[in-house]
Amino acid sequence: MTARGLLVAAIRSGSGKTTVTLGLLRALARRGIAVSGAKCGPDYIDPAFHAAASGRASLNLDSWAMPPALVADLAARSAEGADLVIAEGLMGLFDGVPGAPGRTGASADVGVALGVPAVLVLDVSGQSQSAAAVVAGVRAYRPDLRLAGVILNRVGSERHTRLVGEAIRALGVDVFGAIPRTNDVVLPERHLGLVQAEETAGLEAILERMADLVGGHVDLDRLIAAAAPLAGLDGGADAGAARVAPPGQRIAVARDAAFTFLYPHLVSGWRAAGAEIVPFSPLADEAPAEDCDVCWLPGGYPELHAGRIAAAGRFLGGLAHFAETRPVHGECGGYMVLGRTLTDATGTVHAMAGLLDVATSFEKRRMHLGYRAVTTTADGVFGPAGTALKGHEFHYATVIDAGRDAPFALAGDAYGSAPVPTGSRRGRVSGTFFHVIARGS
Repeated sequence: MTARGLLVAAIRSGSGKTTVTLGLLRALARRGIAVSGAKCGPDYIDPAFHAAASGRASLNLDSWAMPPALVADLAARSAEGADLVIAEGLMGLFDGVPGAPGRTGASADVGVALGVPAVLVLDVSGQSQSAAAVVAGVRAYRPDLRLAGVILNRVGSERHTRLVGEAIRALGVDVFGAIPRTNDVVLPERHLGLVQAEETAGLEAILERMADLVGGHVDLDRLIAAAAPLAGLDGGADAGAARVAPPGQRIAVARDAAFTFLYPHLVSGWRAAGAEIVPFSPLADEAPAEDCDVCWLPGGYPELHAGRIAAAGRFLGGLAHFAETRPVHGECGGYMVLGRTLTDATGTVHAMAGLLDVATSFEKRRMHLGYRAVTTTADGVFGPAGTALKGHEFHYATVIDAGRDAPFALAGDAYGSAPVPTGSRRGRVSGTFFHVIARGS
């Protein structure tokens, strides 16, 4: 049976689409429906919440960083064994960057590419019939994206619900339900977004409350009936060309509360290509396994654990020994740990691995956010010099001393800026704030 799909989206961040998505995933899973989540765009936190809510793996689908063939291939993976795939949008439904049609990074691109309709989560606090004008605009702005209907969020009363609902139904748009204002199901946040799923205290209880809230106020049967079969799922050979190849046969991957930001599709793709993932915990003072041929330090929150990392002698010594003969690569937080020092938010300076010459700081936060298109400057974990990659950068750390190492790559953005040096490399060690998503084209 072909899986069906829906895109859960909103017109802006903060409208409640994550709460609705997680509530739907858990409520449907409780019914015995095989439901998978997916996340539009470069968000490496939400897929773990999707997996916790549904019991099935969730992947990212990104129309800017991934060519259409890879989006199709990953959507097909999400659909394997599933009755329903629910893709959660990123930011506003149409928010993206300059690009060719269907390649802007907007959540709407994914809905159109997969042929699935959108369910609009509409925060109606502070308005009533005017919400219908918003719905009319959404429907008119992108006619190639079918609007299945609306879920009203943060309604204040039955009268409020009736006023908004009648105005929207007069447009011929279905209203699947109305969720009241509540503070009982809020997920904790920190500066990069939600606190990670495995760190969230009482997550199961929160997910159950979300399911009760959404299931109690949304007509799930009508919502399921509005889903459409996923289309265009054959990525073919083009999908393989866009995948990031495993950097080694046995990959030692740092995995604990300080190192968690690694896109699920990378790990599953490496495994599918025959590579083995060997996790280790720097916070537990573990070194990368000696029988691995490459070490990968993902992003995360090293600034919250800098003291423990600096005191982890076995980890730091083992990492240095590993780097003498085998490649080591760090992304974002991993890059900072490979550097000389990391200054935390209090101004305390912590010695790091010293395998790269860079020094970074969180003392004065500055957000760096956006897509990146990079070209490597030397042979390394991604292949030969000149390898093109696409990905994303999102961090608040600043480089206070770039040091004397050669740059890892030249990086441009989605707006056509001139490429500039980024990251560092020294010997077999490399690092960058850039999170790779796919090979470039």
